[in-house]
Amino acid sequence: MDKEQLKKLAKDPKFISGIYNYCDRWCERCAFTSKCMNYALSEDEVNDPRTQDITNKAFWDKLHEIFQVTFEMLKESADEMGIDLNAIDDKEIQKQEKKVHEIVENQLYTKAAFSYAKMVDDWFKSNNDLIETRAEEMLSFAQAQIPGTRPDKDALKIQDCLEVVRWYQHQIYVKLCRAASGMIRGELENNEYSPQDANGSAKVALIGIERSLAAWGEMLNQFPEQENSILDLLVKLKRLLRQVETAFPNARAFIRPGFDTAVSKRKMTRPRHRKTK
Repeated sequence: MDKEQLKKLAKDPKFISGIYNYCDRWCERCAFTSKCMNYALSEDEVNDPRTQDITNKAFWDKLHEIFQVTFEMLKESADEMGIDLNAIDDKEIQKQEKKVHEIVENQLYTKAAFSYAKMVDDWFKSNNDLIETRAEEMLSFAQAQIPGTRPDKDALKIQDCLEVVRWYQHQIYVKLCRAASGMIRGELENNEYSPQDANGSAKVALIGIERSLAAWGEMLNQFPEQENSILDLLVKLKRLLRQVETAFPNARAFIRPGFDTAVSKRKMTRPRHRKTK
């Protein structure tokens, strides 16, 4: 795809401008894929399995093509605004980026999010056998058709919770790092847009935290014998939620294109997998 094709696609009125900037990237559970330009672009790639294989030359060719088109459009926009990209001081930018990175890593909420992600890994490592045993029990109940039991319903609940926990496990940290860097850049560069963008990223993180809390709450119902370890995770998430709300008091008021500007219902049941041709 060249830049002219990309521009034409961007002008298509069916797409919601910027909807992909503040989403959780879980396309299989999103009700807005038909209105997302990023999804349309990724669909073209999914149709060719070679571009999904990191060991295939087609993957690297596709990546090079994306970088090339992006750079051409960036240069074109810079020229229109009278910006000379060659005149930018790379060393000064690297110095400032290092400073921003250090500040981001030392925020209480980013540290807490990183710690939570590690706690999740530790929990799954410690309880892998328990999950497998529960799956075998449910299969036995289903085969025995014991009256009064709904092993299929419980199995779906557990699978859904596991998927939710794993999906947001690291994303919460990533979104909070982006939010923190936006807020910091806004202060360092006196940029009015960065703090607004930071609130959008923080809102996505808050949504991820709340969905993770709900998932762990259901896991507690399904695995009552793991009450102590699951409560530790719930407490960690609750504290993180309060920290993010304190650091980004305007995050919840941020209006995400599409998601918060139209009446919609987020699909949080079993994922809708893409069909490959």
